[in-house]
Amino acid sequence: MNAKQIVKLSNIIGIVAILLLVYWVFTFIMIQVFGLKVFRENMTETFYLSVLGILALMTGSLIVNLMFNLTRIAERHNQDTLNTKSNKIRFIALLLIFPLIAIILFGGDYLTSSRKEKLLVASAKSIIETNKANSDKLVNYTFSENYIKETASILEILSGTDKNFPNVTVIVKDSIKVSPVYLGFNEYFRENLKDTIKPQKAEYLYKTTQEERQYLNTVFEKNNDEIRYSSHDGNYELFYPYKKNGKTIVIYFSEQQRYGKLGR
Repeated sequence: MNAKQIVKLSNIIGIVAILLLVYWVFTFIMIQVFGLKVFRENMTETFYLSVLGILALMTGSLIVNLMFNLTRIAERHNQDTLNTKSNKIRFIALLLIFPLIAIILFGGDYLTSSRKEKLLVASAKSIIETNKANSDKLVNYTFSENYIKETASILEILSGTDKNFPNVTVIVKDSIKVSPVYLGFNEYFRENLKDTIKPQKAEYLYKTTQEERQYLNTVFEKNNDEIRYSSHDGNYELFYPYKKNGKTIVIYFSEQQRYGKLGR
């Protein structure tokens, strides 16, 4: 292998390495900006090392610059004819890789979310049916210290039954000074109770978005029993209406996941 071949090979390796780095950083930015969950935890965490990519890119640019100078020296007495059409095709092909990466990332995120939805719905149904006696107790809502304590104990059992649901909350409809509100009770509220202080409804207000309020209104006012699932930035939420003897509650399951399911 002569000097010209070595310089050409070095150029190819350097350019390919820089292109891979650019695609890697582009992938990292897409995942962070859009909150995509595609890879497993060990893959996701490696993206944080991409901070070093900027320095690597600068170093790579310097190396490529030096290599091209060597190429000019090596080819000074033997100029090659450039194929402009071929270079244009290569450039277009390299640009098309960017939308391809985006399609793969969004597709992977969609598949992760869809798989998660099926898993969470099946788990929620299993938890409620397995603990039907306790679930029935939750429907008998009255704002009292006894209900709060009993609900906390029941939810502790429900959240401990399935690892997919570390957080479980019971949502009920009530009113404060004639204003309709939604109250939420979870296993941790039991610790806030004090023997000398009567619990206040305002302490248990469940904050909602406009879309969530619209959904809850249809459940409590229009007898809607449709399950609502949503996912955003690694937060998976499942609203599960539960009805018994004409009474309605919504059992809210949630999980936060920092990574997706593709990869090993």
